[in-house]
Amino acid sequence: MSRLTPLHRESSYQMEPPSRPLHDAPVAAILRAPELKKYFYEGLINPLSHIPGPYLSQWTSLKVSYYWLAGKRATYVDKLHKQYVQHQRKTLGPVVRVSPNEVSICDIRAAREIYNTSSRFYKSNWYRLLVPPLLENIISTPHPLIRSSRRRLLAPPLSDSSLTRLEPRIREMIYLTLVKMSHELKVKGSLDVFKWWLFMTTDIIGELSFGESFRIIDLEQLSTISPTRTTFSFLMKAGAMLPLPTFTKMVQASYRLNDYARQSVARHKAFTTKDPLNAKHTLFTKVIDAGDKGGLSEQEICNEARGFIGAGSETTAVTLTYLVYAVCRDCHTRSLPYLNQVIKETLQLYAAIPEALPRTVPEDGIHLAEFNIPGGTTYASGSEILPNPLDFYPERWTSPTKEMEDASLPFGDRSRTSLKIHLARMELQLATALFFRAFLEVRMSSHEGICNDDMELRSFFLAAPKGHRCLVKA
Repeated sequence: MSRLTPLHRESSYQMEPPSRPLHDAPVAAILRAPELKKYFYEGLINPLSHIPGPYLSQWTSLKVSYYWLAGKRATYVDKLHKQYVQHQRKTLGPVVRVSPNEVSICDIRAAREIYNTSSRFYKSNWYRLLVPPLLENIISTPHPLIRSSRRRLLAPPLSDSSLTRLEPRIREMIYLTLVKMSHELKVKGSLDVFKWWLFMTTDIIGELSFGESFRIIDLEQLSTISPTRTTFSFLMKAGAMLPLPTFTKMVQASYRLNDYARQSVARHKAFTTKDPLNAKHTLFTKVIDAGDKGGLSEQEICNEARGFIGAGSETTAVTLTYLVYAVCRDCHTRSLPYLNQVIKETLQLYAAIPEALPRTVPEDGIHLAEFNIPGGTTYASGSEILPNPLDFYPERWTSPTKEMEDASLPFGDRSRTSLKIHLARMELQLATALFFRAFLEVRMSSHEGICNDDMELRSFFLAAPKGHRCLVKA
């Protein structure tokens, strides 16, 4: 499955809602004629009109928005690349237009240039949708200087060497999860690995961030500060305006998570002052202990902790879920003596973030994949270099080519690599190994009417199974 990168051209034109009375509609239409004329004129001279894509995408983003709302945007864009294939080269179309201000690029060299360390392509405003209003952290900020300074502060505790001291706590939570899984299997005859992996990864990131978990594994239910309920700001805005139970819960969960983060930071400071020798080490210990000299205020630390919880739990849980699903469906795979290849193939085939990671083209424009992209366009990039990319075939990673390695960027590239890459790998390796040791004969279950359709990938930014469950038996 190709990993795609969207490019968006920020448009300064917005149609204002009508404010005139109904009986003035004809007059309003006449007065608005220049605006409509401008709208159609801009569509005709759209600087992206030379790029292959559906005709309507030159005028409206309704179609791609529909697929986004259905959780199938990545699949739709992937089909566009296959539809506008380069027949001379017999390769996928390297660039396609998906909306009036967005293109998707499927090209290795372009992807490397876009996400290069010294790249001038900044994060688009789309990232602000991933956090609540007025909150900024390393995930959402488009400013490279802020991002690099935060990275210098937050990366050291997440290095391989630093995580070694935290491994016993990670193992303890994995073992507890396996015990709970075993109990559910005995009682119900099947167990939901998606649910338990989400419980586990959320508790792990809570423990490592705040010094204590959310106790989700013990309580056996997602807490009121579940990361999936605190991710998208437009849902938060809807919750504030619409008296609907689901939206209201999202707003309340966001407030609770912020309070929890603030209280945890305060507790850590108090405990460190009282008994510094026995204080638990966390991912934020050095920053908290440094106080104002650490470069982050207490609220900024809380903001980053929220980002860690959202990005560090569900992504790993989804990957583990599809790893179990893929292995259970392939008897050949479970008998092979490799672990890292299975993990890498899962990350490639079932990306937890299959959506493109949009960047904005510099004002002077850029030439990518044989196309001139105007400045201000938002784009995303990816590539499809693997043979039979939709087949689960871990053996391909036994001796990967340089092209394969270059095309595989599940955690980003170089300085843009996810801060949590080492933690994610540790969780994936430990949880996978311990799970298949505990459940030697694990296989997919048809309990409660679950079928392959339930495992169809749905993505709004983070991916998840369509049925929000994955039942197995042993």
